[in-house]
Amino acid sequence: MEKENQTGFIILGFSESPRVHISLFFTFLLTYLFTLAINATMIAVICSNSHLHKPMYLFLANLSTLDICYTSVIFPKMLKMLVDKKRHMSFLACYTQLYFFVGFASAEFFLLTVMAYDRYIAICKPLHYFTIMSKRTSILITIGTWVAGLCNSAVFSSSIAKLPLCSDNKINHFFCDMAALLKLTCRKTHTVEIMIYTKGVLIGLSSFFLTVTSYVYIISTVLKIKSKEGRSKTFSTCASHLTVVILFYGTIMCMYMRPTSSYSLNQAKIFSLLYVDITPLANPLIYCLRNQEVKSAIKKLLCSKNEHKLSV
Repeated sequence: MEKENQTGFIILGFSESPRVHISLFFTFLLTYLFTLAINATMIAVICSNSHLHKPMYLFLANLSTLDICYTSVIFPKMLKMLVDKKRHMSFLACYTQLYFFVGFASAEFFLLTVMAYDRYIAICKPLHYFTIMSKRTSILITIGTWVAGLCNSAVFSSSIAKLPLCSDNKINHFFCDMAALLKLTCRKTHTVEIMIYTKGVLIGLSSFFLTVTSYVYIISTVLKIKSKEGRSKTFSTCASHLTVVILFYGTIMCMYMRPTSSYSLNQAKIFSLLYVDITPLANPLIYCLRNQEVKSAIKKLLCSKNEHKLSV
């Protein structure tokens, strides 16, 4: 954004009450630390267990890495603001935060789509699974999701950064959110909004369509299995991913899939908290609770640590 006699933005955040700030600080600190711990544990479990060195778990480890990344883009600065009450954020810091947040979120879009395709191949074409989803292919696809996400974010962030900024530099949010920044522009932003939402629809809905298509084929294949136990066992392998997809797309659609003219920033804060705070915490928990291989690997890791302590 073009700036005149301004050095940055003022992040309004939440309530002005000091008591509320203290409560929010400890609540967000605990959830952030727990999110880091549980996602780091998930990564450690997958890396340390040779039985989990499969494409599905490579993608899951990257999902946990993305969850750590985009929460770390938001939480440290937000916690600092709650403590010292200095809500100023430089233009560079704001656009950097926006860039990485959108980049990691976009990468997660692509990764969840790839994970759905992985389950489709595993269930619908099991004999060709390791030919199609080889180790090399899986690694290249994973790198591709990160690169595509960050490149996509560069387009969004640069488009918003070029918009002229009015005298009011107060962002009514707890981070540099795209919709909140658009509220501060002087000119009519219909063209930029159309570009942003068109691109968002193309990326979001195309990813969603590919994910749904994969699950249509998966469900169709599962229903053809004659035994009830076989159907249940087969579908359980993708139930965790389906739950994560519903949670992710649900919060994203509530946050962005509507024009800013009908966008309440107070509602946006709530939906953003669900996405930034709850989703990255819930993702590994969902996989831990529903995936038998992950549960077994965690138990094995904990048992080996206990045995090591006893031997010492």
